[in-house]
Amino acid sequence: MRRMGLIWGWREEAAGEFWEVARRVLNQNGVMAVPTETFFGLAVNPFQEEALNRLFALKDRALEKPVLVLVDGPEMLHQIVREVPGPARRLMDKFWPGPLTLIFPSQPQLPRLLTGGTGTIGVRQPRQALTCRLITALGQPITGTSANRTGRPPHLRAVEVAWEFGDGVDLILEAGACPGGLPSTIVDVTSSPPRLVRGGAISPAELTKMMPDLQRIPERGDS
Repeated sequence: MRRMGLIWGWREEAAGEFWEVARRVLNQNGVMAVPTETFFGLAVNPFQEEALNRLFALKDRALEKPVLVLVDGPEMLHQIVREVPGPARRLMDKFWPGPLTLIFPSQPQLPRLLTGGTGTIGVRQPRQALTCRLITALGQPITGTSANRTGRPPHLRAVEVAWEFGDGVDLILEAGACPGGLPSTIVDVTSSPPRLVRGGAISPAELTKMMPDLQRIPERGDS
């Protein structure tokens, strides 16, 4: 019989107990699955090389691909980000919490696996309140890469994550199905003007309303 990681059904009265279990899992290089406003994400301690190695192996992910992280708000950025450009602040004010990933200059001490050796780091504040509360309780960011193996679709439900990964994931937070839809939009704020890297849940039209000089993804056939 296939073994699966622990699915923790959310109960508000057990919140403190869950924070402690989650902290223990992540401090021991464990892997968690947490809901976001799009799909389930895989959370590890982004400062631990061993945890990141385990994450990459679990997802069959190419080692040169960076991993985005989740924060509970802009105040946590200093742990992972070297500077916050002015345009980034405007975007955060408008779209955080929500499905907008911003690429910042990274702190130099971050593990190479996390940044892919790019010197940058992708960050977002999810709209999922429980996941933000978890991050607050931990006092540090967590990774938020989608909970799927490379080439497979992301998952909306805790049981789907459990079947995909078995006991490769130590703890899964069950708080109802994720909404799904488009993935997060990605904007690189290390360039001037900022550059749209990937379209997603926030449309290019919404972004250019407040940032007309945004560099857009070239249309197919453009040089």
